[in-house]
Amino acid sequence: MKKNSKIYVAGHRGLVGSAIYRKLEEEGYSNVITRNSKELDLREKHEVEQFFAEEEVDYVFLAAAKVGGIVANNEYPADFIRDNLLIQTNVIDAAYQNDVKKLMFLGSTCIYPKHAEQPLNEKALLTGELEPTNEPYAIAKIAGVKMCESYNRQYGTNFIPVMPTNLYGIGDNFDLEKSHVLPALMRKFHEAKENNEGSVEVWGSGTPLREFLYSDDLADGCLFLMEHYNDSEIINIGVGKDISIKEAALLMKEVVGFEGDLNFDTSKPDGTPRKLVDTTKINDLGWSAKTDLKEGLEKTYRWFLENHEKAIGGRK
Repeated sequence: MKKNSKIYVAGHRGLVGSAIYRKLEEEGYSNVITRNSKELDLREKHEVEQFFAEEEVDYVFLAAAKVGGIVANNEYPADFIRDNLLIQTNVIDAAYQNDVKKLMFLGSTCIYPKHAEQPLNEKALLTGELEPTNEPYAIAKIAGVKMCESYNRQYGTNFIPVMPTNLYGIGDNFDLEKSHVLPALMRKFHEAKENNEGSVEVWGSGTPLREFLYSDDLADGCLFLMEHYNDSEIINIGVGKDISIKEAALLMKEVVGFEGDLNFDTSKPDGTPRKLVDTTKINDLGWSAKTDLKEGLEKTYRWFLENHEKAIGGRK
């Protein structure tokens, strides 16, 4: 990409898209365009086609998606599969129709089978059953991967599918019904501290293992891959090491400064027992994550405190 290339970041208000947008600005890209959902509904085919035809975009970061944690995935499965299929189908096809030079499709490591061998290698895709709690979302993302692969094979496009591990960071979603585990814990600990409560409830047993990637590290990795990766095969972006939910909760407790107890509610689902990605492929290309979990949580909590009303209001 040249510094004046026209770059469209789809989903620039979300955790992933906002981090990519910040990174592009920091690196001096001067022609980055965005649209919010009121300006451009990516679920509407004619709106997407008109946008691409008018804007003549060179590069696309497709970070727009309907996302959420276990609660949201359980309660709104139809919304998750429908909206994500519509968004990615419309954008990928319009990118092809309007000769976009390169598109990055941001997926999720939930595309891998629930009981796949750890760490999750890219070749594990479609080798087993998915985790039931987020299966509709995962199937939509798998369809996006296969769409990129198919367009590349049939039309000679350069659409790359990238699978980030669990993310957290500045601009995260702190809605307790829809957020992922780290922002949910951050808000719970913060509010318990403010209200002088004696304990905080943590969903599940605390034993599942998770890998957490700071969103600004993801953005750095995405920009690296846009410059150095040209392949239809999926590629993981992760840290390469994991931590138990209990350990993550204890670390969050320390970062926030909460002094009470943790209560693990084992009646709530644990989700996948372990989810660690194999980062060999991206590491061999010359990229690795730089921010350790405690440092990333401290940066995120500072942002949370400085933007508290915006954070707890959720992302619009």
